Amino acid sequence: MRDRPLVSHIYPFNPLITTMKLNRWHVYQKERFPLIQYGAIVAAFSYSGLCVSRMMRGAEGLPDVLAFVAAYLCSLILFFQLRVADEFKDHEEDCRYQPERPVPRGLVKLKELASLGLLGAAIQAALAFTYQQSLLLPLLLTWLYFALMSVEFFVGDWLKRRPFTYLWTHMLILLFVDIFITAFDWMKGTALPPSGLWLFLAVSFFNGVVIEIGRKIKSIDEEKPGVTSYTSAWGRRPAVFAWLAAIATSGCLAIATAAKLGFALPIIILTTVLLACAGLIVFKFVKQPSTGKPFENFSGLWTLITYLALGTVPSMVSTFAKTF
Repeated sequence: MRDRPLVSHIYPFNPLITTMKLNRWHVYQKERFPLIQYGAIVAAFSYSGLCVSRMMRGAEGLPDVLAFVAAYLCSLILFFQLRVADEFKDHEEDCRYQPERPVPRGLVKLKELASLGLLGAAIQAALAFTYQQSLLLPLLLTWLYFALMSVEFFVGDWLKRRPFTYLWTHMLILLFVDIFITAFDWMKGTALPPSGLWLFLAVSFFNGVVIEIGRKIKSIDEEKPGVTSYTSAWGRRPAVFAWLAAIATSGCLAIATAAKLGFALPIIILTTVLLACAGLIVFKFVKQPSTGKPFENFSGLWTLITYLALGTVPSMVSTFAKTF
């Protein structure tokens, strides 16, 4: 008597297997690329960049919806690609010192992440080409710097011994991303970005520094052997004061950007309040370093509020005021 065929042989689509595959990617994004957190910050970053570009060149109204959608998707994919590159660069150390992470424990494979990264590149190119062919140039420049970052500029061991140099060389990618994203606005009418746009690029750079330092401030109990943190590399006080200095610098640049656009006073008040909150976090940690989590959380909050305050909110207020 012949065996009855398995259900999976009759029906190629097995809901249970599909659910399990989707679930592991859900776990991966939750642990390594939380979409809600990244999605909110990248949306604010992308939309505000377009708004600031429009205001810098004297254009009225809100950014084109298609430009925002394309810029947002390209940005989100790029930040995911940066995460994928980190998985490759840190794989050996993760297997040795952090085997609980998704890739070392076998939840997802590096080749799967690489495939998603390449798929993302195809989507980025298609979006840029469809919206405006000239956008491929800043996209290619961004990819070029990303590629150099992925191989640690061919001096990986030298960079790892110099955390400060490692920090600023990797944060420079944000300038390329900024130029590419804002080009969805200014490249429609000119070949060069608005003259004052460099201020917004500088804000983005230091916001990146804030996030990078903030996520690697650890208490003594949180430090792990073989895992680099800024508190272990620089010392507890220098690390937290470097974080505070990055916030202060970002705030000053945000004020300068707002002054260029004509609404400095609200940004001065906002940054002063937020800087005071950051100072309180530093004071508490220096006095009793229980956990570094407040630094990471506040870094995300600072970045989100900064972008919204510089571009999105003023553009919307100005547009609605003129409408009514």
